[in-house]
Amino acid sequence: QVQPVESGGGLVQAGGSLRLSCAASGRTVSSYVMGWFRQAPGQEREFVGRIRRSGSTYYADSVKGRFTISRDNAKNTVYLQMNSLKPEDTAVYYCALCYDSDCSNVDSWGQGTQVTVSS
Repeated sequence: QVQPVESGGGLVQAGGSLRLSCAASGRTVSSYVMGWFRQAPGQEREFVGRIRRSGSTYYADSVKGRFTISRDNAKNTVYLQMNSLKPEDTAVYYCALCYDSDCSNVDSWGQGTQVTVSS
């Protein structure tokens, strides 16, 4: 099973920006619904957003207006642009290949990338 691979995490101050990348060699990301999730310490993994094959996107209320998911078909990569970051955005961020249009069922998870937002 091919896993997606995330990159781009790091430490940023509140109000700053980061861009996460998700590559999926062996899979064509434009053929899947691709999702982003996150898990903060002591909390359950939560949905952040997803991009459908059509390119349409959907976001959790907590990140709407601040985060943007995009896709570069030539690079077979999906991105999560995170702006106006808050300390509560601190989490391990995961990319996922999804079975269904709402990412309710995940085919495979990446290993995660840590995002830490300092106040």
